[in-house]
Amino acid sequence: MSTVPPGGPALFVGTDTDYVALVRPALDPADEGVRLAAREAGVPPEEFAGPGDLWAVLVESGGEGDGFELPGVRDSEPAGFAERLRDGLTAASGPFTVDGGAVLRLDARPAGGAAYAFTAHVTPPDAPESALTVETGPLPVAGVLADIDAFLGSLA
Repeated sequence: MSTVPPGGPALFVGTDTDYVALVRPALDPADEGVRLAAREAGVPPEEFAGPGDLWAVLVESGGEGDGFELPGVRDSEPAGFAERLRDGLTAASGPFTVDGGAVLRLDARPAGGAAYAFTAHVTPPDAPESALTVETGPLPVAGVLADIDAFLGSLA
């Protein structure tokens, strides 16, 4: 599984073992790569710390994980994805799809009560032949909506 520095906006859809996530990691001044870059630039590592500007998609299925970066993605794109997911969960009474472009599509279907299960179709931009599908178990709609709101709030 790709390690992600703590902090930064993150939207996880799934469980501990089966999920897809959109993340923009924060840069940690204690990270060796950040320290090296700061040293080369002749500035303290704290100047490099803070919000990163590179989005990534992380996936895990059955304990096996992977991820890839999304160069050139602006905050508005993951925010739009999250808003469409929220709209689907609040308006739909049946299955719906949230299109995240060429790299991510999320199929949602009712899973009894106030829950939905998701199928994430993930295609790395540099390796379309290694496309992945992740199935989540039922997730409570209220919990997913709270996560979406927290994610959108972290982008403000």
